[in-house]
Amino acid sequence: MITVTDLRKVYQQGKKEVVALDGVTLSVPKGSIHGIIGHSGAGKSTLVRCLTLLDRPTSGSVSIDGTELSSVRDSEIRAARRRIGMVFQHANLMDSRTAAGNVAHPLELVKTPKDRIRTRVAELLKLVGLEGFENAYPSQLSGGQRQRVGIARALASDPDVLLCDEPTSALDPATTDEILDLIQDLTQRLQLTVLIITHEMNVVKRVCDSVSLLSRGRIVEHGALRDVAGDLDSQLARALLPLPASEPLPGALERGPVLEILFSGDSAKEPVLTGVARRFDIDINVLAGSVETLDGQQFGHLRVQLAENADLDAVLAYLRERGISAKRAAPAAPAPDFADAAPPTSVPSTGEQGGNE
Repeated sequence: MITVTDLRKVYQQGKKEVVALDGVTLSVPKGSIHGIIGHSGAGKSTLVRCLTLLDRPTSGSVSIDGTELSSVRDSEIRAARRRIGMVFQHANLMDSRTAAGNVAHPLELVKTPKDRIRTRVAELLKLVGLEGFENAYPSQLSGGQRQRVGIARALASDPDVLLCDEPTSALDPATTDEILDLIQDLTQRLQLTVLIITHEMNVVKRVCDSVSLLSRGRIVEHGALRDVAGDLDSQLARALLPLPASEPLPGALERGPVLEILFSGDSAKEPVLTGVARRFDIDINVLAGSVETLDGQQFGHLRVQLAENADLDAVLAYLRERGISAKRAAPAAPAPDFADAAPPTSVPSTGEQGGNE
């Protein structure tokens, strides 16, 4: 449904060129939810602006269901944008309009008949769980309710794609779960294709089918959640299955090798460490661990330390024969935190609303 091919965006700052997007390529199937994650300055907001045609890409293409958007004429931009519903971080509602008035606004812009607007607005507010709040102003609504109005407004034009730019970063955890549940439900009911731009790994874990890691304008990792979570060398796997920092335990195991082990599917339910201890007659200490269910599959991530006399190569071979990913690891390996801001790439503002990075 969404296909982005070799997308580049270069800004000119005096004599200097700033490359904000450097050959981004991705594909998101119809009816799925894809997460784009990365630090501040990675290019997330620029990607949003190019997808919504607020900025023209320098080169490359963006298409929705086979229709090329990046080459449309200026006179056709508004019609092209209607295929993409946009949900912003802070809802961006008009304070002077009621909930109904905010949802009606995009329909008024295309001169929809008033009777049709009233019917459609009522349908949309009911769809997002705000029946009875038609006459409430944004100041009378909670943060979650305002975001629901924003989602209803984004759906007013019957878009094919819902593009969500940090849709929950301004919300508390309980409200975040409610909004993510709503997005997931709407995706299934309306067969939407959803792209979520975020720096919160919990958002990806909760609702995404696939994920891309954007860094310095490039997609450096990409894949279905199950696939990226199963790769011990992946930054995304370490973020999806984080382990706290740990130190070797004192005593007999103090100088023994430290392993990272990744279980998935049926192997996550097997007593693998017991099998290793019995097979090689060694003690094993668990230094840290986590268990997550991602896209309906259970994953386990452990950091363990073996006795100093353990045959490391034999242990690794034993684990891999059983379909378990394992490698030697440093005693402490904290998970990447995409909420930590990297120095942003400075790009000029056009003054148009494109969401926040």
